[in-house]
Amino acid sequence: MQSGREPRIIAIDAGGTMTDTFIIDRNGEFVVGKAQTTPEDESLGFMNSSKDALSYWGMDVKEAFPAIVTGIYSGTTIINRLLQRKGRKVGVIVSKGMEDYFRLERGEQTYLGYSYSDRLHVCTHQHNPPLVPRNLVKGVPERIDCFGDVAIPLQKEEAKKAILELLDEGVEAVCVNLLFSYRNPTHELQIKEMAQELIRERGLDVEVYTSSEYYPMRCDFPRANTLVIEAAYAEPSRVHMRNIDARVKEEGGKFDLRIMASHGGTISLEAKDLARTLISGPIGGVIGARWLMDKLDIENAFCTDIGGTSFDLAIITSKEYDIKPYPDIARTLLAIPLVETDSVGAGTGSFIRINPTSGRIEIGPDSAGYLIGTSWPEGGVDTPTINDCDVALGLINPDYFLGGEIKLDKERAIAEIERQIAKPLGIGVYEAASGVVELFEETLKNEVFARILGKGYAPLNYTLLSYGGGGPLHVGGISEKMGFEDVLVPTWAAGFSAFGCACSDFEYRFDASLDLPILPGLPDDAKEGLVAMINAKCASLRERLITEFSKSGVDESKISFTVYLRMQYLGQLRDLEVNTGKEWISGAKDLNEAIDAFEELYSKVYARAARSPELGHLITHVIMAGKTDVEKPNIPLEPLSGEDPPSEAAKGTRKVYRKGQWLEASLYEMGLLKAGNTIKGLSIIESPSTTFVVPPGASAYLNEHLIFHLKTQ
Repeated sequence: MQSGREPRIIAIDAGGTMTDTFIIDRNGEFVVGKAQTTPEDESLGFMNSSKDALSYWGMDVKEAFPAIVTGIYSGTTIINRLLQRKGRKVGVIVSKGMEDYFRLERGEQTYLGYSYSDRLHVCTHQHNPPLVPRNLVKGVPERIDCFGDVAIPLQKEEAKKAILELLDEGVEAVCVNLLFSYRNPTHELQIKEMAQELIRERGLDVEVYTSSEYYPMRCDFPRANTLVIEAAYAEPSRVHMRNIDARVKEEGGKFDLRIMASHGGTISLEAKDLARTLISGPIGGVIGARWLMDKLDIENAFCTDIGGTSFDLAIITSKEYDIKPYPDIARTLLAIPLVETDSVGAGTGSFIRINPTSGRIEIGPDSAGYLIGTSWPEGGVDTPTINDCDVALGLINPDYFLGGEIKLDKERAIAEIERQIAKPLGIGVYEAASGVVELFEETLKNEVFARILGKGYAPLNYTLLSYGGGGPLHVGGISEKMGFEDVLVPTWAAGFSAFGCACSDFEYRFDASLDLPILPGLPDDAKEGLVAMINAKCASLRERLITEFSKSGVDESKISFTVYLRMQYLGQLRDLEVNTGKEWISGAKDLNEAIDAFEELYSKVYARAARSPELGHLITHVIMAGKTDVEKPNIPLEPLSGEDPPSEAAKGTRKVYRKGQWLEASLYEMGLLKAGNTIKGLSIIESPSTTFVVPPGASAYLNEHLIFHLKTQ
């Protein structure tokens, strides 16, 4: 190649505001590209971001794409469809008596996203708009009991009537979700067969989805939500993702684009269960953090991702993150495995308003997203954002946003902050902007502190890892006086979630409910029968794995299988996931080892004194994961230079308003700093993709892996 580079891996994270691209060459060196997200056609943002990244190597996509062997994509297509309710018209068939699923919801889903005070007052909250209108939900008499036995046979005439009524309504997909189908799918499969026959007779193009084939899990309401999302929003998004893959092929790319899934692995865009990719960007950040922890030998880490629309948090203890089997996303309970993350509606694009009743400042949860704020006139935004405050205070260079590709109007930002925030409060404009930023950082700090204390740990046990486009900008305020063991800011923080996608395995994971009790004192010979039941479930899940990998041309011999068990004490409500490290549960010995692993994990999550083996155990879910080898990035390794930054990295100074006074901040170009340099605050380190603020009295040491170690007061 003319540039001398050989790109091997490309990872893309299309967030609500920016699309980040991370490209790694054969030597492990990388570049980060950034462009505005284009929600209507994410392939445009993808290409713009890829071009931006490759420009640092003097390459274009036609030269680079043919050499790339691995491509991973994470985006917001499906969740945007869900939030906007832009999907296919779907009809649902349920067990008779459950027709009001989507109107009544469940107590937990009804209150998701509301503060404690709002939950107490009926007038301050409301139900979600139903995923499916009531007239498109049909009940059919049938009942399979909790043991999997037929209690009431399926009333086929009623089922036929329900199907025909939905087809008369012009539905584009039919979902079948019966109460105990995860125990016995017979009735669901009978309805599916009837529906397909009636669809053929009418010559229609209508797909049929059954929960037992897609998500064989207990908890019928989250399962119903997930199945509807699969049919109404995920499947239409497949066409959108194929467009991205087609753009890759048009530019000479030969690699198959994989998608980041909620469980932390990547899957093919032709995967059957595409709803697993509903949330992917924040997951990539956690996977990247876990990969980095291995390389740097970090035991515990707290991940903070500040983007334009949200603040995402995750905690990794003893190099392990939790997976939730029934997470909630967009105020919707789901039945998909999700790397445990928390999201707060506060990002750098969050709107700032004065509550007309209380006269207090409110931040978010709505956001300008890729429109940035009032400082970008072309965006048409008329409400100030955190970005506007950062520009007004001198923290962000308005002429260097995205490397100068987007020019921001500082005076317009100042004018709108003064009109909408400062004057109503009766204070100066800079005092108002500074107060908003301090409130923003204090809010995020409280979220971090609450999550760590809620797990029973303290910050001094953890390394804080800050990333996202706004992470380096505000990490100083968030970490100040928190007492973390260390604070790390990678130079590629702006594209860290995309980087994490590149660190992930090509892995499918399928879960199935089992509810298998293990009574205390049960002899080993009796456990052999339980092992047979576990392995029977594993065998069916294994076949699904083999089928999905075959879509990408991966042979069974190339797949590494692992069994996971979710276990809890009998009578308790919270289960934990245990990695058996085995392809099969071979006998009572393997089962006993899994029980011992659960006991050890329980003592870490709660306390050793809280263990209660005398209650017996319950295996709630069996999980089979399969992965195959893929190329992954290397950690950067640069020779150490002296403590003082090179003269060419210095960019002069700029006035910054901070905590009631104007200060002189030293400016540096991030890409020109050398490993071994120490930057003392107050300093602002700029790059085209992010801005890193080193507060007064703090210092930032750039190590040989191009990661800043921030030490605050």
